[in-house]
Amino acid sequence: MDQPQVSGQHAPPIPYPCGAVGLPELENGDRLMRAEFERRYDAMPRLKKAELIKGVVYVGPPVKMKLRAAPHAAMVAWLGIYAAATPGVEACDGGSVRLDEENMPQPDGVLRILEEFGGQALVDEDDYLQGAPELVVEVASSSASYDLHDKKDIYGLFGVREYIVWRTHDCVLDWFRLESNAYVRVEPAADGIIESGVFPGLRLNVPALLADEMATVMAELQNGLASPAHAAFIEQLQAVPVARP
Repeated sequence: MDQPQVSGQHAPPIPYPCGAVGLPELENGDRLMRAEFERRYDAMPRLKKAELIKGVVYVGPPVKMKLRAAPHAAMVAWLGIYAAATPGVEACDGGSVRLDEENMPQPDGVLRILEEFGGQALVDEDDYLQGAPELVVEVASSSASYDLHDKKDIYGLFGVREYIVWRTHDCVLDWFRLESNAYVRVEPAADGIIESGVFPGLRLNVPALLADEMATVMAELQNGLASPAHAAFIEQLQAVPVARP
């Protein structure tokens, strides 16, 4: 039998969210230092992408197939094949990069020279990449993306030597090279091909990429891997007088 309600008594209040236990979730626009950003990111294992750029949090939206997922896979495959043929070079997909206390981007793709071969970034004790890798690739929807503004600024500031942005909605690829501490746009040659100035033999047939002709893209990469310049680069890496594990 129900107990009679006593005048003046009320049901206990529902706990208010401000009393919630645990860390707040990362949200777009949060202003954090890197240590707090990392703590909250680690507490959200289902979150696939979040970045700290100039002290501001950017949380990645759901990923669309044609505008993001497929282009991302294409660029990572291109980088991965180059790395597989180049001892001393590593390709990475979606790893977070510690730059300083206000910047921890998560590039779509990275190509780097391993630290024991003279690379400018290293893997730290927490298994994060620390410092600027030699080459970064981002897949963006348009020129309005922060990839071409705030993120481009910090990549240049910290010394990413080459920066590639594929604007899938605009059907444009931007390739930048760091010269005198500023990014300079690299234009394709008459045949539509750009070759990296940092990684000899890393060639990209830009028109073929934009037309989704990946067989042609990979064939041109193979031409680069068979070039004397690529062979000389491997010899250069092997000659670096750094102790290796």
